[in-house]
Amino acid sequence: MSGGPFRAVFISHGAPTIVLDGSPAARFLSGLGAALGRPRAIVVASAHWTTRRPAVSAAAAPGTIHDFGNFDDRLFQMRYPAPGAPGLAAEIADRLGAAGMSCDVDPGRGLDHGVWTPLMLMYPDAGIPVVSLAVQPHASPARHVAMGRALRDLVHDDVLVIGSGSATHDLRRFRGQRIDTPPDADTMRFASWLRAAVESADEAALADIWSAPDARSNHPTPEHLLPFHIAFGAGGGVAGQLLHHSFAYGILALDAYGFSG
Repeated sequence: MSGGPFRAVFISHGAPTIVLDGSPAARFLSGLGAALGRPRAIVVASAHWTTRRPAVSAAAAPGTIHDFGNFDDRLFQMRYPAPGAPGLAAEIADRLGAAGMSCDVDPGRGLDHGVWTPLMLMYPDAGIPVVSLAVQPHASPARHVAMGRALRDLVHDDVLVIGSGSATHDLRRFRGQRIDTPPDADTMRFASWLRAAVESADEAALADIWSAPDARSNHPTPEHLLPFHIAFGAGGGVAGQLLHHSFAYGILALDAYGFSG
């Protein structure tokens, strides 16, 4: 990985089994923490926490949420006991409020699998404080870019901002495919479109992403793409670098991007 240092990244977290499957995406995440270095804290905007208005977690010792079913029993035994950061959560709420986005502070929210599964691979010692940030599926991508921009000063204060979602995410098409099933044509097309828009820093196109070719077929619901917009905004809305590119189950593009601001 070159072109860093990165303090804002978007990752595609895949299925919860990514912590077990040894896939190319899992191997990438296992090396990403060392490549990024150790920040003083991590903020993860997760596709698996959706709210009506912005919300940030403020638990001092957030629990591990197993928000999935019908997966390997070993996953339900896993815990990611990272400390929380209530002070950072309050600062995030203040920054979003100052940007005109009222933000709730949730003292009981734990770490959903959009947070803990990638972090278990990236930072397995669970020693870095973690704060979760919710996305709002009813709000626009541009609104999420603005959320990320409100956090930009944190990026320059040794806080790692992660958008954890998926470059493509149409689970309606999952029919028990193997993890190495070749990707669908429209999945490849949208992943290519996204890469071109990111590498050219085409903010207008990214803000209007639902008009992009194949966007709706790959994201029938918006929550897995909105964390990307937060990472893009936190990274300053500049051109990003593709850090990883792979597919899973024929329908998931597991791409990752870094933004050095």
